[in-house]
Amino acid sequence: MATFKEMLQASFKSNDTEEWLDVHFTRPIGLVFALFWNKLGVHPNVITILSIFLGIGAAVMFVSTDVWHNLAGVALLMLANFCDSTDGQMARLTGKKTLIGRMLDGFSGDVWFFCIYFALCLRMMPQLIPGTDMRWGIWIWLLAAVAGLLCHSPQSSLSDYYRNIHLFFLKGKEGSELDNYAQQRQTYEEMKRKGDILGRMFFYNYANYCKSQEHRTPEFQKFFAAWRDNGNAELKESVRQEFLAGSRPLMKYTNILTFNVRAICLYITALLNCPWVYFLIEIIVLTVLYVYMHNSHEKLCQRLGSSLSFEH
Repeated sequence: MATFKEMLQASFKSNDTEEWLDVHFTRPIGLVFALFWNKLGVHPNVITILSIFLGIGAAVMFVSTDVWHNLAGVALLMLANFCDSTDGQMARLTGKKTLIGRMLDGFSGDVWFFCIYFALCLRMMPQLIPGTDMRWGIWIWLLAAVAGLLCHSPQSSLSDYYRNIHLFFLKGKEGSELDNYAQQRQTYEEMKRKGDILGRMFFYNYANYCKSQEHRTPEFQKFFAAWRDNGNAELKESVRQEFLAGSRPLMKYTNILTFNVRAICLYITALLNCPWVYFLIEIIVLTVLYVYMHNSHEKLCQRLGSSLSFEH
């Protein structure tokens, strides 16, 4: 029988892409939850649904400026994150992966943050803008829209894409979820012919999600096509290793731009009753990291794509 440490390692996507806080805090707790729920026969999808309600509960707590309500919000969002970690770990350990599970996994985090942004805006509306005698009013909604739609969403989606690219080059197709628009659109058309409404909804949205990722990474698309079509196995392996060496340092930025850093910033600013600072962090600090990550990845792909073209 596998030890806890062995099961924990097996539940990781990879050592390259796991964040320190997840490795030493979130994943071990998530695995304890996973073993507990699995023993009770609870399906991962049920845990994902539970995480959605916990995230909504956190948002309700963040409406208040009271410290104890905000501490409750922190606790609920942490529990939601543990559940989110749990469902993925259970799916990897037990093989219980479903289409609905994929839909819920992507949907849950979006629901958390939409509700939390909504709650923070309700909280801030009657408060004064620092240094003025004017209330936030509609301006906090505009600030939240910029932070959420123009910053948070593209930052998270590209980070997810880069991690799956890294996993593909590290572990192959089976070890990653690197998908492309053409394949997902084809699956959507098949679902359309079969009359599968649920499948159509998922693959239509997922195909567009993939399309947006591909649109923002032109150098990677050219490099990947050249690498995939190259017939020189020795050269492909050499380039694969070189890509991993260049991609590995960027994984810390993909982690920063996903959950943990955002959550810590949210917790601190909510407890200090200045959640507008959280929005500014997303718009300024995380956007700078996003631009650096994106440019670095594209330059890496351009350089390696050129070396493949030269060899060819």
